[in-house]
Amino acid sequence: MSLTRYLAACAILAAFCTFAVVRPATAQGASPQSAKQRQLDIAAARADRKAIVAANMNLTAAQAKTFWPLYDAYEAKMDKLDDRHAAEVKAYAEHYNTLTDQDATNKLDEVIAIKQARLEVQRQFVPKFRAAVSSINTTRFFQIDNKLRAMIQCDIAQIVPLARPGSKAVNE
Repeated sequence: MSLTRYLAACAILAAFCTFAVVRPATAQGASPQSAKQRQLDIAAARADRKAIVAANMNLTAAQAKTFWPLYDAYEAKMDKLDDRHAAEVKAYAEHYNTLTDQDATNKLDEVIAIKQARLEVQRQFVPKFRAAVSSINTTRFFQIDNKLRAMIQCDIAQIVPLARPGSKAVNE
């Protein structure tokens, strides 16, 4: 399967998982069964992500032996940031109709903090990956990683509405 098809499949899964986070009214009344399904969907998306990376890294057996433990550690840190981002999107959705200046400030500050934290994780792991699999394969991995994350961010951008001028904060 081509990289494009893998990326498209990942984007679809990411959009599904993200959409579940952005609809708080449904989530609040969600049954334990649907919450469990959402967790399974997220786990499946993360497994698909790993499969996409595996299919496109072309690692030797020796490289794979050192790459995959690093990948798992990297993804564990990035997953925490993804969860933090999902919580930020959910909080925004919950306050969307009553958004105040403080809510908007908090949202933007959190988005920037998450982006900075992602960059710090990448900075932390680049030398580790280079030592394990070469600079070319490290660059390739981060290109794949950046493409996958960009597709997910595109899906989120399409789902999350812009803050509304004239909301409560502007009229107060």
